[in-house]
Amino acid sequence: MKLTKEQSQEIKDQQSQQNKTKRVTAPELEKILYEAIPVLDHGFIRVIDYMGDDTSIVQSARVSYGKGTKKVSTDSGLIKYLMRHWHTTPFEMCEIKYHVKLPIFIARQWIRHRTANVNEYSARYSILDKEFYIPKPQHMSGQSTTNKQGRGLNLSRKDTEKFLNILKDDAERNYKHYEEMLNEDQSGEVKDDNKQGLSRELARINLTLNTYTQWYWKIDLHNLLHFLYLREDAHAQYEIQAYAEIILNKIVKKWVPHTYSAFKEFQLESYNLSKTAIEIIKKKLKGQKITFEKSGLSKREWDELSFKFKFK
Repeated sequence: MKLTKEQSQEIKDQQSQQNKTKRVTAPELEKILYEAIPVLDHGFIRVIDYMGDDTSIVQSARVSYGKGTKKVSTDSGLIKYLMRHWHTTPFEMCEIKYHVKLPIFIARQWIRHRTANVNEYSARYSILDKEFYIPKPQHMSGQSTTNKQGRGLNLSRKDTEKFLNILKDDAERNYKHYEEMLNEDQSGEVKDDNKQGLSRELARINLTLNTYTQWYWKIDLHNLLHFLYLREDAHAQYEIQAYAEIILNKIVKKWVPHTYSAFKEFQLESYNLSKTAIEIIKKKLKGQKITFEKSGLSKREWDELSFKFKFK
């Protein structure tokens, strides 16, 4: 991960602030406030600001004064109840704002979650950095034969090296052309006084999707957990999983620890069963033999249920 001198200085300045507040704070999250947490090869996530903590959720649920009850165990129990029964509104009382640096192709996938406020780095106004995401060899896989939007088995070493070189060469070549069209370098200095450059808003269209962009992303806790439920899942694309894993285990865990535990217990690591699946399990518990043909489930549903509960 590479930070500019300006970004490094900004982080130092932000972290050196000494402010007093009457609002609730999360001590563990305060320790990493503004810190740039590395993701992928050049990406990062920073917490810029937040509002509320676990007690804010409890307070909202009870519509009470102060920081909720004095017994932490009671507050934890209420959060578990809310999570278990999908009472989502209290979780909307907490918000968080991130600064994220990520490849453009992941940003386009990420932005499908339309429940946040986003302000992205403008390549119409500024020149994008010469930084590209290049996958590690172990993440170079062929197309899945069972999932049209997923990866399958790893490629051979020969093909992996070939395709990695293509990704690198294309990114380098296109960025060189980008600078050539702009007639500017990354600092904005004109390269050739006798040549007119193309506008930044047009020159950018030639860049590859693995070029890095940045944005500020603000979202409430309920919608953040929904994002994490989908993107931290093993079936999500690896690159967006990498960001989701950092957000969940290095940020949310420090911010709202009781909510983090309840989320893992009742949503992330639980399993949703259909009415038919429940009936099948009841029959299995009684010792009855159930086959796929008579189960009433699709082949994919049957395979998932069989794998989850280890039966044939």
